Amino acid sequence: MSIRREIPGITRALLVVFAIAAPALASADWPRELTDGDRPTMAPLLDKVTPAVVNISVTGSVQVRTNPMLEDPFFRRFFDVPQQPRSIPRQSAGSGVIVDAGKGYVLTNHHVVKGADEIEVTLQDRRRFNAELVGSDEGTDIALLKIDADDLSDLPLGDSEKVRVGDFVLAIGNPFGLGQTVTSGIVSALGRSGINVDGYEDFIQTDASINPGNSGGALVDIDGDLIGINTAIIAPSGGNVGIGFAVPVAMAEAVMNQLLEYGEVRRGRLGVVIQDVTPELAEALDLRTPEGAVVTQVQPGSAAEEAGLSAGDVVIAVDGASIVNSSELRNRIGLTPVGEDIEVTVLRDGKRRVFDVEIGTSGQAVLAAGDSFSRLRGAEFRNLDPGHPRYDDARGPEVTSVEQGSPAWRSGLREGDIVLAVNRVRVRTIDDLTSVLERSGTAIAMNVLRGNTRLFVVIQ
Repeated sequence: MSIRREIPGITRALLVVFAIAAPALASADWPRELTDGDRPTMAPLLDKVTPAVVNISVTGSVQVRTNPMLEDPFFRRFFDVPQQPRSIPRQSAGSGVIVDAGKGYVLTNHHVVKGADEIEVTLQDRRRFNAELVGSDEGTDIALLKIDADDLSDLPLGDSEKVRVGDFVLAIGNPFGLGQTVTSGIVSALGRSGINVDGYEDFIQTDASINPGNSGGALVDIDGDLIGINTAIIAPSGGNVGIGFAVPVAMAEAVMNQLLEYGEVRRGRLGVVIQDVTPELAEALDLRTPEGAVVTQVQPGSAAEEAGLSAGDVVIAVDGASIVNSSELRNRIGLTPVGEDIEVTVLRDGKRRVFDVEIGTSGQAVLAAGDSFSRLRGAEFRNLDPGHPRYDDARGPEVTSVEQGSPAWRSGLREGDIVLAVNRVRVRTIDDLTSVLERSGTAIAMNVLRGNTRLFVVIQ
């Protein structure tokens, strides 16, 4: 009685309101899959979903960086230094999702299987199978595995384009190697980027608990459809803090289709340099809203130039789908197969114009830098091919030749150098290198890998 007297009148009124509203939560108002008699529950839904989520165990090796002096046979013999190991074994655990039971296809993350020598998939019923890596894409952090097994269950692919902030979701995976675990939450935000500046990002953010080991697992909606592949967390304390990210299934499916067809992702290229539309830029260009991607440069001979795009155009849609910022345009083009025709809608001088563009290849594989950048005259670069021994751990354009006495030579570049970054911006391909150099001012600092040593080369 004393407790009731301490509750303010308005609180008592709210208690009455909630008591009256409680019957509205009767089981008849819940989807059949979320009820068990008169009790709301996710158990019937999970009975259908969880058999399609697998645990992944990876065995591989990690390259060991050593002091170059320790590689010298004379130095080791003189100082009686034993031979240094070039790699050490590693084991890791992650998760995956069966998306085609008939063919045994399993989606997971690239970082889960990167450098794997052996991949083992464990089903919910504890059956274990060795998995074949069909293909993997670092840019989107998606990989596709194949297992030879009968009586599999798969998850239907949902429509991640229709996901809304506030939708209920379930995250299923193998956190910390504990075994299959289910957590619940809501969609906290959409279109997140900036988590991995080198990648193609359009993350679904959720507060469903995601921890190390959940990578590659399923993010499903209350219909039991797959809407995302759990990928990353922000974890200042090393564990979940309610901020997790999943690759939308639309992006994962586009990558999967290319991996099945080519064994790799062949990225499309428009051939433009773009930036976001800021409020200030929108006002200067007399735009109604600060949305879209502004074309600042059209590269000669590119698909964009052939179609008629020009600097100053504001891209607002691709194939009728709105483009909000430059990251969204980059994602859309980068995941469009080479040779496919698309419609690009732009604003030019306040008028909407539509251009038919045939997506080009991801660009040249070789760059004679002096043709465009005089300070690098004398150097030639090429993309690393998958067979290169440094392809997995130090992917970047390789210096294939440097003319002695040339500007590039005098700056310190040498044949065999692998360019990792320019002005602290990570570069992985000739296209990346060209794009960053075009935006660079008078100072150019290249972070290169020479042998096992990283060093800065300042281009004068």
